[in-house]
Amino acid sequence: MRNLKVIISYRGTNYHGWQRQDNAITIQETVEKAVSRVLNEKITINGCSRTDTGVHANEYCFNVHTSSSIPCRNFLRGVNGYLPDDISILSCEEADENFHARFDCKAKEYIYKMHCSESKNPFASDLMLHYRRKFDIELAKRASAYLIGTHDFASFCSSSSNVSTTVRTIYDISIEKNNDCVIILVKGDGFLYNMIRIIVGTLIWVNEGKLSPEDIPDILNAKDRQKAGKTALPHGLYLNKVYY
Repeated sequence: MRNLKVIISYRGTNYHGWQRQDNAITIQETVEKAVSRVLNEKITINGCSRTDTGVHANEYCFNVHTSSSIPCRNFLRGVNGYLPDDISILSCEEADENFHARFDCKAKEYIYKMHCSESKNPFASDLMLHYRRKFDIELAKRASAYLIGTHDFASFCSSSSNVSTTVRTIYDISIEKNNDCVIILVKGDGFLYNMIRIIVGTLIWVNEGKLSPEDIPDILNAKDRQKAGKTALPHGLYLNKVYY
């Protein structure tokens, strides 16, 4: 039995997130159908993360066990031939039989994109958050610096019922601005449900004066979701890179 490590990219606009559901179209279901056709066997793929409805991925990893002898290059070409235009196989390689895309992941990197302008961008309506104010990246950097390191991020989690601990480590947060586009990059060992979107929403509140950068330590210590900012909309969020 072979174990294939596959990297894909997708635009999440038309899907109800990654995980297969009974009553909605998801990335996992769409990819599994294409992979099953190419491998000529019914398979289940193991994804590295559960992205939400409307969230995108520049780099997403899954692994799949198969008895097929298809070369990786033919797998890539074949599966891409069955996938819709908003999902693409980027690479395929042989992996150790025990490799698991989720459990072997050491770190993840997300980016959040904002279009900061009074005028909307018709070419990015589902790819960037339209924010109608100027965004002070220096103020946001001051606030985000308090989030770097190992903390209990319970205040930045929509629900902690399915996790054993809300402690996570953020390795880095960078914020860059290019004309009207602001990109917030967050790298960490793992993330709680809606954690990145709540971080972004909190930085937006800092930008609007509803919170100050120096409020962030108290928000962390409170371990109370109500103390942090709003949950930013999903369509600005991208899983950018996974580390093994």
